[in-house]
Amino acid sequence: MAQYIKINPADTVVVALEPLDKGTVLPALGLTLLDDIPRGHKLALVDHAVDQRVIKYGGVIGKAIAPIAAGAHVHAHNIKTTLGGVEDYQYDGAQDDPLVGDGTMPTFPAFVRSNGEIGIRNDLWIIPLVGCINGLARNAAKTFEATGALPAGSRVLVLEHPYGCSQLGDDLDNTRNILRALAIHPNAGGVLVMGLGCENNTRALFQAGFEHPDPQRLRYLVTQEVEDELDAALTAMGELAAIMQTDQRQPVGVDRLRVGLKCGGSDGLSGITANPLLGAFSDWLCAHGGATVLTEVPEMFGAEHLLMERAETPEVFNDIVHLINDFKDYFIRHDQPIYENPSPGNKAGGISTLEEKSLGCTQKAGKALVRDVIRYAQRIRKPGLTLLEAPGNDGVAVTALAAAGCHLELFTTGRGTPLGGIVPTMKIATNSPLFDKKPHWMDFNAGPIAEGTSTVNALLPAFIDAILAVASGDFARNEKNGAQDVVIFKSGVTL
Repeated sequence: MAQYIKINPADTVVVALEPLDKGTVLPALGLTLLDDIPRGHKLALVDHAVDQRVIKYGGVIGKAIAPIAAGAHVHAHNIKTTLGGVEDYQYDGAQDDPLVGDGTMPTFPAFVRSNGEIGIRNDLWIIPLVGCINGLARNAAKTFEATGALPAGSRVLVLEHPYGCSQLGDDLDNTRNILRALAIHPNAGGVLVMGLGCENNTRALFQAGFEHPDPQRLRYLVTQEVEDELDAALTAMGELAAIMQTDQRQPVGVDRLRVGLKCGGSDGLSGITANPLLGAFSDWLCAHGGATVLTEVPEMFGAEHLLMERAETPEVFNDIVHLINDFKDYFIRHDQPIYENPSPGNKAGGISTLEEKSLGCTQKAGKALVRDVIRYAQRIRKPGLTLLEAPGNDGVAVTALAAAGCHLELFTTGRGTPLGGIVPTMKIATNSPLFDKKPHWMDFNAGPIAEGTSTVNALLPAFIDAILAVASGDFARNEKNGAQDVVIFKSGVTL
């Protein structure tokens, strides 16, 4: 196994692929290590003077705040971000599409809905309009599942959240709009929207301007308006389950698959192993006419120019500019630093600055052109690569991707997390020690890329097979563990 990797010829640092001890001689580099270098952390290839830029991925990840000698540990103690505030950007013209399909159309079995969309699950979803009734919804779900009335392989999922009341303005809009988007998700074969009756997010407010593509698969229940809410819920779910009994999987092309791209608990290997593997899959799917969605806007800061260079049209370029600068304005309005990132866990894993994190994060988007930009709670409109407005917070981003219509999500992690969304959320380990330690959390191991026993291209076929197996009905780890959460973006006051 190689001890380190130099990602780009222009880099002034290399990344340790295994823990390296102080005093270790690296003959190929002509260096003796001056410090211990943990796995995923950086060591200097050359001397860096104060204010000299540090290069990784071929891009600037910060500047030295103290002299750094060749062979020294390069991290948050001796470099800092070079990023500033809201910026102006220049459109340089349309790029040629780098993706070419191979003329084939792989297929997998899915549920075809009445509007032509597909679902990769056929579950019954209970959507509370307000957090006050989460307990009622859980009880109803447990009781109904025990009746055995659901189709084989289907489950009842309660989309629990704490909101829907004591909210105003954008917060109430976010709650209503996210729940509306989830209510039409094709992974749900039936939906019961359950309210209390006195909340801000009333049934009337939820329904105003809302249309379900297949109304027979939707039921409403306001629990204050019935004498026995459990009996009413069971009746409604029984009607939905009877409709779902007729649903059968049938072969569909991968051009109808929509996949979210996410990372969390990243480490210094994320941008070397798992994230490039997601990028390769994204390119494969987009080349076959499918759709992928990249979000976590604050984790684009410092690498946004790479995405802007790939804008399909001037309109998409301008949308990306607004996506980035509007999110920076959000930080500024709340008197918070724009670049208060990476997290403590990211730093422990070897990521020193936001631009380093962003350059690694955007590897998930591969090389495809950016074809669209959508705002929070909007749904996917085009095939190919889309950028989605949402923060980096794992729960909020995972929920936003599901609300956008993603059938499943690919979630890379170097530190590990059990979190999952209400759609299958496959966890891809950036390193083998994590995969071996947490096999009950992880769905795929990208660690062999760092170990030199495989490459992104060599792992891609097995990765595609694993994804299509989940799309065909195999449970992802988050589903097996019952980790299927809804987290809604909140920014304002609570009454």
